[in-house]
Amino acid sequence: MSGVDQWSLIGMVHAMFLMLAIGGCMTNRRPVLIAPLYALTALACLIGLVAALGTLLVADAGTVGRLVLPVGLPDVQSHLRIDGLAALFLAIVNLGGIAAAVYGIGYDAHTSQPARVMAPFPVFLAGMNLVPLADDAFTLLVGWELMSVASWLLVLTNHAQADNRRAALVYLAMAAFGALALLMAFGALAGTGGGYTFDAMRDATPSPAVATLAALALLLGAGSKAGLAPLHVWLPLAHPAAPSHVSALMSGAMTKVALYVLMRGLLELAGAPQWWWGGLLAIIGGLTAALGALQSLTQNDTKTLLAYSTIENIGVIGAALGLAIAFKGSGQPLQAGLALTAALFHALNHSLFKSLLFLGAGAVQHGAGTRDLDRLGGLIHRLRWTAPLVLIGCLAISAVPPLNGFASEWLVFQSVLDTTGLAHWEMKFAAPVVGALLALAAALAAAGFVRFFGVAFLGRPRDPATANAREVAPSMLSAMAGLAALCLAFGAWPGIPLAPLVRIATTLVDASGSTGALFDGRAAWLAVAPHGDVTAIYSGLVAALGLAALTGITIGIASSVSSSRVRRGPAWDCGFPDPMPTTQYSASSTSQPLRRIFGSVVLAARDRVEMPPAGDPGPARFASTVRDPAWHYLFDPLIGLLSRATDRLNRLQFLAIRVYLSLMFAALIGLLIVVAVAR
Repeated sequence: MSGVDQWSLIGMVHAMFLMLAIGGCMTNRRPVLIAPLYALTALACLIGLVAALGTLLVADAGTVGRLVLPVGLPDVQSHLRIDGLAALFLAIVNLGGIAAAVYGIGYDAHTSQPARVMAPFPVFLAGMNLVPLADDAFTLLVGWELMSVASWLLVLTNHAQADNRRAALVYLAMAAFGALALLMAFGALAGTGGGYTFDAMRDATPSPAVATLAALALLLGAGSKAGLAPLHVWLPLAHPAAPSHVSALMSGAMTKVALYVLMRGLLELAGAPQWWWGGLLAIIGGLTAALGALQSLTQNDTKTLLAYSTIENIGVIGAALGLAIAFKGSGQPLQAGLALTAALFHALNHSLFKSLLFLGAGAVQHGAGTRDLDRLGGLIHRLRWTAPLVLIGCLAISAVPPLNGFASEWLVFQSVLDTTGLAHWEMKFAAPVVGALLALAAALAAAGFVRFFGVAFLGRPRDPATANAREVAPSMLSAMAGLAALCLAFGAWPGIPLAPLVRIATTLVDASGSTGALFDGRAAWLAVAPHGDVTAIYSGLVAALGLAALTGITIGIASSVSSSRVRRGPAWDCGFPDPMPTTQYSASSTSQPLRRIFGSVVLAARDRVEMPPAGDPGPARFASTVRDPAWHYLFDPLIGLLSRATDRLNRLQFLAIRVYLSLMFAALIGLLIVVAVAR
């Protein structure tokens, strides 16, 4: 595909998004437009995906397409650029957009005010497409704000609920904080010369202090939008508040756009990365992963559970990116390439299985009318098509081979094992801790999704509405089936998606010529062997065939040795002879042991049972509470401090006119002093 054709397709996509946003405003009066508008949105995303693949799949990862538009800041204009890294994240955004738009055809078919979603939905996609294309700070921040404001409006879709309004307020505050941090980062990198284009930043050589300040600001700005702890607090509030297909986009695509900005900034724009930047990011990533997995295990709301799981996976990606930066800063490009490849691969895989799970949670809510795990159960019999698709997502996110989640997490742990060659003693101590945190997060995530699927889909219904659940529309099933198929394909043949990711990673870490040393490409479709080491090799296809053969052999042996005579006996009742559905394990009781082991210290988890007095026939009451340490130790004290400060500052509006004039005079004198000192 020529560069002109590619930019024509990209321009067509953004023009379609603009027209679709205008058309979405009319859907309240004309609901018949919902399906065509969503179909056109999926078509626009498909065109964007084709344009991205045109760069992503070429042999030379350094291929760059450029375009300058006569709009933007004076004498700067708007610079657009597409290379391998930008193309990968464009593919993630538009692939998620296709699934969300197809799903939305059935999901929004009967909503009362569809314009609340249909109008900002294309704008949200346009902003996420613009950020990876931007090649100057102004254009990137415009796309960033489009993405943030549109997603804020989508979080406010059901604004009548107080929890949703609070979620939108917290999200807006964190989005403003992130944008301010990015503005400071780009301002520091532009310097006194005002070089706001990324080419100028790449060519500049900032001082170590400026580079470090810019790197920390990038970590705050992009990390808050991605969901790195302790700036993750908006995510478990906003994701459940938004419609399910929007939640899928926010988790599967928007957080990846934030990671793109972090990768672009730390690996290219902030100068030569320091090894300790990577060590700090790796530790933050490990803590984020463990905290997210533990919080996910304690939640009973299906979408809140998935939101905390997103935090866990963002932590895994952040840890791998941190290792890549540490390796690059230590002069080990081969190991840096492997760690960055693992980060990119897990970002791609997470966008698939997390989008699938959010769409599955929406199908459960749509069919059963609730998101509360303790009211679900037995849905495998009512949602016969949704259940196996959600099971694939649960297996993938639990890193069960031969699905894609295992392939990328396996690469992350291979990168952790490579840290033995790092020269800095701080990293030698930090790397095992990061590895242990990631291993703990992986184990907790597997337990959490056994709990999620087991409580929601197995057993018997705990609520009459759940017993009468209905399967969802074919368009919703089609979107989930497409994502499930990609989870299976990328798990069975991980070498195929890894090929372009390796080229991107080696270009970013200056490991040109080491692609062959990074992975043995002679049989990439069959197996993956980092560094060509046959002692560490993974073949998803062999694992899939082996599991299928083992399952067949087990069934055959069991069938041959078992008697054909029908035998009857009492079913195992797990100590509860009463067959009532309420005697089943609930979501709270399933997580109680791990909640007590880990949550009592980290989350201040408390279980409280209120027994009625003797002779009172009333029921006993059970309540379980957990606390997010970020709120308790950081945001609640900060909010209290700001509240007290604003109360004091509020007195300024009641001062006399002579006091106002005195303050203005003092401010003028202060500004003159600053100007004099600066000269």
